[in-house]
Amino acid sequence: MADDAALVKLVQDRDLGVLATLKRDGRPQLSNINYHFDADRRLVRISITASRAKARNLARDPRASLHVSSPDGWSYAVAEGNAELSAVAADPHDAAVEELIEVYRAIRGEEHPDWDDYRRAMVEDGRLVVRLHVDRLYGFAR
Repeated sequence: MADDAALVKLVQDRDLGVLATLKRDGRPQLSNINYHFDADRRLVRISITASRAKARNLARDPRASLHVSSPDGWSYAVAEGNAELSAVAADPHDAAVEELIEVYRAIRGEEHPDWDDYRRAMVEDGRLVVRLHVDRLYGFAR
């Protein structure tokens, strides 16, 4: 993947974007999300709840796009690829919760003040991780 370094930097430096998934009728469903982008792995990870439209859409059709813009809105990047969904958090110490903790740390860059409460909330919320494998990156970055 011969990406423009400025586009990679834009996606890597931000953590707020718009995730586009496909509804049954083919129209896009858009959601504002927090994410983490690992440029070396070309992997975007997002924490979502299993009950949301984006989870159902991705389970049916894994194609997705993440739109990210600069703070002034004049630069943007779109990361496209296929997504996979982790298991839904079912136990405070399962693999899904451990990955959700990794995503939290990567986005926030800090520790949570109460990991026991966080673990409980991930199970209660029915959270999972979207792993968007980026195979195309385009846009305009200056």
